[in-house]
Amino acid sequence: MAEPVYRRVVIKLSGEYLAGSQSFGIDQPTVDRIADDLIAAHKLGVEVAVVIGGGNIVRGVEVSSRGVSRPTGDTMGMLATMMNCLALEAAIERKGAPARTLSAFVMPEISELFTRSAAHKYLAEGRIVLLGGGTGNPFFTTDTTAVLRAAEIGAQAVLKATNVDGVYSADPKKDPSAKRFDRLTHSQAIAGDYKVMDATAFALARETSLPIIVFSIAEPGSIGAILRGTGHGTVVAG
Repeated sequence: MAEPVYRRVVIKLSGEYLAGSQSFGIDQPTVDRIADDLIAAHKLGVEVAVVIGGGNIVRGVEVSSRGVSRPTGDTMGMLATMMNCLALEAAIERKGAPARTLSAFVMPEISELFTRSAAHKYLAEGRIVLLGGGTGNPFFTTDTTAVLRAAEIGAQAVLKATNVDGVYSADPKKDPSAKRFDRLTHSQAIAGDYKVMDATAFALARETSLPIIVFSIAEPGSIGAILRGTGHGTVVAG
C-alpha cells in the first residue's frame, strides 16, 4: 500500500452530505460510512482533523434572507456544525476509534474550546479531532474555517470532500460541456470564481501556501485514496 502523501490534514465535509437522501437532518447510515472512511484514513498514519458544514440543519444565509439578521443566522449555522460534530464524534467512538470535538465557542458542558495547543495534543494522542463552531464569527464560511484551522495547526493540506469529483468550469450537473480541471493555482481558482469553494478560503490558502484537494466523498474509501495519491480530484496549489 502506498505511503500517505500528507501526515496531517484538515478534511472539510459538507453538512448537506450528512443528510443522505433526505432533504434535512442527519442520516445515520451516511454518518457511519463517513466515520468508517475517517477511521481508515487515520489508520494510514495520518493525523486527521475535520471541519463540517451545518447546511443539513441550518444555513445562516438562508435564515437571514427570511428576516433574521445575518450575524444571528450565521451563529445558528455555527451551532448546527456543533450538532454535526457531536453526531460524527459519537459514530467514530462507537466504532472503537478515539475522537474529540473542539468548539470555537465557550460551551464547557458540551465540548472543549478550540486552541492550537489542544488540537496539537489530541492529534498527537491519535484522536480524530472534530472542529466545530466555524471560525466563531459571522460572515465566514466553513470552507474558510477549514483553511484557517489547517494553517493554525500546521496541516499540510485541506481535503474538500464534496459531491463532485473536482473543480469544474461550470456546474457539471447543469452544463454537460463543463470542463474538469486536474490542477489549478489558487489565483486561477479565485479568478475563475469556481463555486466549489468560496474566494476567501482560496485567498487564505494562497496566503498560507496550503494546497486544497477537491474530490467526491460519494465513493467509500475516497479519503484514503486521496491521502495515498491515488484518488481522483483537483489539486489547487501554488
